[in-house]
Amino acid sequence: MKSALPKVLQPLAGRPLLEHVIDTARTLAPRAIHVVYGHGGERVPAALEREAVSWTLQAERLGTGHAVQQAMPQIPDDHRVLVLYGDVPLISRATLDRLLEPAAAQHLSLLTVRLEDPHGYGRIVRNARGLVQKIVEQKDATRAQLAIRECNTGVLVAPARQLRGWLGRLRTDNAQRERYLTDVVALAVKDREPVRALMTQDAREVLGVNDKAQLAALEAVCRARRAQELMLAGVTLADPARLDVRGTLLHGSDVFIDSNVVFEGRVVLGDRVTIGAGCVIRDSEIGADTQVSPCCVIDGARIGPACLIGPFARLRPATTLAGAVHIGNFVEVKNSRLGESAKANHLAYVGDAEVGSRVNIGAGTIVANYDGARKNSTTIGDDVHTGSNSVLVAPITVGAGATIAAGSTVTHAVPAGKLTVARARQVTVEGWRRPVKPGK
Repeated sequence: MKSALPKVLQPLAGRPLLEHVIDTARTLAPRAIHVVYGHGGERVPAALEREAVSWTLQAERLGTGHAVQQAMPQIPDDHRVLVLYGDVPLISRATLDRLLEPAAAQHLSLLTVRLEDPHGYGRIVRNARGLVQKIVEQKDATRAQLAIRECNTGVLVAPARQLRGWLGRLRTDNAQRERYLTDVVALAVKDREPVRALMTQDAREVLGVNDKAQLAALEAVCRARRAQELMLAGVTLADPARLDVRGTLLHGSDVFIDSNVVFEGRVVLGDRVTIGAGCVIRDSEIGADTQVSPCCVIDGARIGPACLIGPFARLRPATTLAGAVHIGNFVEVKNSRLGESAKANHLAYVGDAEVGSRVNIGAGTIVANYDGARKNSTTIGDDVHTGSNSVLVAPITVGAGATIAAGSTVTHAVPAGKLTVARARQVTVEGWRRPVKPGK
């Protein structure tokens, strides 16, 4: 990957590759999930320490068969072992269900794929009756075997007792001097154990990642899948190819999403929500009938119904907007609650504030919440109007119905229902001349 980040931690749709695989495995309700990681890969269990899995170190990299061997001491003989790969993240639950059919519980079952370009993959070798005989890796294949297009995906399931025995008989007389997991197929055939091959109908779900180009290809697959799901669920997408869902997106009916929108974490969109082009929305809830104009960043916010947001607005974590709130262009709100029908339409900053209903925050108004050492709170009552270019220096309380004159810097409590002016008196200096630069 030419990256300091281990391959299985490279992000796909906003989550590490390995996390996708673990999540899919968990849907099968297994007795246990074992993750084998290589020497030097200590960052992997550290990054996914919250995952309920058993971590097993493969101290020496002696091949895929050797890797599976490391986990086998923890697995009882009467279990079945399903082998998945941390860099093959898109395999589906439906395909695994087919592979794990109860009728094949005593079989060694393989997942195969037919590829137009099989380069780099192990080939499935069958006999004249079409029965699987073995898997031959690319480096060990003959010219005739290289022409085979049915390929090994690496995914297999086998009874633990038999698999343990086959793993113990693996040899290293191959091009890479490693213990190939694929060699258990030939050993099973030799032992006259049934070998079943299931071919996936969608080659994309077994694609692996070895470089950033392949990672980008899988990202495109993820985008296309999620866009298809959303459209079939009734969401209108301006351009399905230009949507990124890097987490969970829940939605109501008649939602419209314009192009180049990115969703991260858990996002909930109510009925008839409209999201404009170029927005980034993370871990937020947006109420019914709210319109988000283009180029907004919404992070950790709770937005009520019928609000108007943007364009070019930023809502930071712990922002809560009641219904019919207007947050306009170049307005930033952080850790604040705005009441019903409050408005901040232009060039304003509201931080650490409790803002009442029907408040109008004038253009250029800021709540100066930081004194250089700590954040301070501001309370603004209902029906307050602040004039343009006002500064409210926290901690401060502004009474209900108060009006703050344009250009005021307010440092003390503002009484309810009155006009407060806090600015220097305008003076015109007669006879003053602007300095002139000396001639050259």
